[in-house]
Amino acid sequence: MTFVKTRPDAPSGFFEVEAAGLRWLAVPGGVPVAEPLDVSPTQLTTARLEYAPATAAAAEEFGRRLAVTHDAGARYFGVPPDGWDGDGYIGTLPLPHAQEPTDSWGAFYASLRIRPYLLPGLERLCERLEAGMYDDPSERPARIHGDLWSGNVLWTPQGVHLIDPAAHGGHRETDLAMLALFGLPHLERVLRAYNEVHPLLVHAELFGGGYVSQALNVARRY
Repeated sequence: MTFVKTRPDAPSGFFEVEAAGLRWLAVPGGVPVAEPLDVSPTQLTTARLEYAPATAAAAEEFGRRLAVTHDAGARYFGVPPDGWDGDGYIGTLPLPHAQEPTDSWGAFYASLRIRPYLLPGLERLCERLEAGMYDDPSERPARIHGDLWSGNVLWTPQGVHLIDPAAHGGHRETDLAMLALFGLPHLERVLRAYNEVHPLLVHAELFGGGYVSQALNVARRY
């Protein structure tokens, strides 16, 4: 069975970038996505997903898998998903992508996530972002969904699946903050499971050795 989204007046690339984002987010061990089956300028066809009640167990699995998705990484902050080289969309609004690496996450976020939608009073924040006040040099670009509010988290009998991404290389906390902003069932369990897995994955990549087996042992418990 399939699900078809149609918009005859869709702006250029509207469905194509969504399909590219879904494919990019579909990493082994990460959160499953609505599989794109066919795409055209006016519609996107995905595998149909059935709804199920949110459970604590599914929330914990979602948290662990989201850490894996994020840690699949991206080439640089603001990079579009593989298979797409233009800008994207968040909902129906244009979402600029960086066509070349930026100096830092703060510089990317100020120039491409705040200034395009700038409201009075936010210029000072942009200046602080560009000055690096919120940057962590150890934080590499994550592979993020980009529009991870609760409406794009689909609970199914097989666990959480993600839909409607605005995928790009970004900061992992962008996704986590959006989950909290609009509320998500069992959010505390999601975050606890995420925080259990993510540090182990980072240490396994950086240092190898016992951290690899420790990360695998945690994953096998579930």
